[in-house]
Amino acid sequence: MALWRIRATVDDRPGYLSVLTASLALRSVNILAVQVHTTEEGAVDDFLVDAPDTMSEREMHAAIARGRGRNAFVTRAEAQGLADQPTRALALAGRLVHDPDALGEALVSLLDAAEVRWRPAGTVVLHGYDEQHMTLVDPAGGTYEVYRPAPAFTPAEYARAQALVEVSSAGLRRAGGQTTLLLPDGAELLVREATADDLEGVRRLHARSSAQTLQRRYLSCTAPTEARLRRQVEPATGVTLLALHDDPATGEERVVAVATLSTEGDLGQAAALVDDAWQRRGIGTALLRRLLAAARRSDLEAVTAHLAADNVAALRTLRRFDAAPGDRDGDLLTVTLPVTGRRSAAEETSAASG
Repeated sequence: MALWRIRATVDDRPGYLSVLTASLALRSVNILAVQVHTTEEGAVDDFLVDAPDTMSEREMHAAIARGRGRNAFVTRAEAQGLADQPTRALALAGRLVHDPDALGEALVSLLDAAEVRWRPAGTVVLHGYDEQHMTLVDPAGGTYEVYRPAPAFTPAEYARAQALVEVSSAGLRRAGGQTTLLLPDGAELLVREATADDLEGVRRLHARSSAQTLQRRYLSCTAPTEARLRRQVEPATGVTLLALHDDPATGEERVVAVATLSTEGDLGQAAALVDDAWQRRGIGTALLRRLLAAARRSDLEAVTAHLAADNVAALRTLRRFDAAPGDRDGDLLTVTLPVTGRRSAAEETSAASG
């Protein structure tokens, strides 16, 4: 038996796919996988089949024609084609998460393309696709032009390719958002946005935090629930930043601080938790400065912070950012941080030093 890839268009009407599969079955062709692409001309059926060794390409075309298939494309297939398209696409997306610059190679694999060319930014290119060409925006700049002589591209393939572009774009945004924070004592931390994969690291940070540190962050000595931790790592609206330290002795990357900006409408709320061993080293100030920058990019009017009225260290940090006098409710103090207008003294200092 031999593997073949078949693509043919059939009328998008009840029973027409079964006519095609029955015609193939009469020639002892075993269908291993099938995908259906909806187009304006009809349903494009994409098969991976196992056919008798003696069957020729001409005979395969004849069987498709007898099954009312048209515009047929037939070619020999390799064993790796046995992986279904969703599995293949997920594997490529996983690769782009770790290597967003591999987008061109991923497009070749996803689309079985003959060639992918990259054109620099500024080149006039209309993005879209026709039967043999597909053009996609490169999130790193420029445009990818994909060429495949046959079979003709379908809307479903264009949508899949755009999805891969978005995965690459997200990876590049994440990589581009990483910065190295140099502390006054010479220690270096990596600052980046949190992802779902960071949940365990954030959980460990809370587990080793003292009751006093938890009290200052949550106004309670108990750690937050698992559901709240998940919302903290991936807020529905807003952003969460992490500060990570790569311990050269153990090789372990440890979360030493987490800061979250949650948003609702044009207002935001900021909060941070810093590892006991890393407090009073400027980490909270650095993370807050980045949260305020994110608030500006989101056009927020103001950012509030809730804290215990006796949390002198946090108040001192907030005042560096021109925090307005707070509203007190018992032991709870709410202060407001402006995000428009002139930069605060702390930001000016950071900009000058960074």
